[in-house]
Amino acid sequence: MSSFNDFEEIEAWKKARVLLKEVYKVIKRPCFFNDGTMQGQFSGAALSVMNNIAEGKDRDGNKEFIQFLSIARGSAGEVRSMLYAAIDQEYINREEFNYMRGLTVEISKMIKALMKYLKDSGRKGFKFKE
Repeated sequence: MSSFNDFEEIEAWKKARVLLKEVYKVIKRPCFFNDGTMQGQFSGAALSVMNNIAEGKDRDGNKEFIQFLSIARGSAGEVRSMLYAAIDQEYINREEFNYMRGLTVEISKMIKALMKYLKDSGRKGFKFKE
């Protein structure tokens, strides 16, 4: 796994940004305006994936970074679950579902690999003087 200095360099964050763009595209549809709870939950979960990766990275401690990555991974699972609700309500089509579901699965795997890398690295981070 390559090294990075800023959260913008983390591949999982980049993919989460793509996912968020896709979610925002679909929640602008009129069907979502009539379902404000789902609209807010869907966008909030997608935003949480991206933001928790960023916040964790900028904490400067691997233990905290891993904790925030765990939250981000959970949020990716929430987005995946919301996709099932969206397709069941016919708010999205099968192609959109498959694409976004694939992104969430890929992001989850990338986050899990990053968590393992951080745990195995032995480095504690700047906050804890390595």
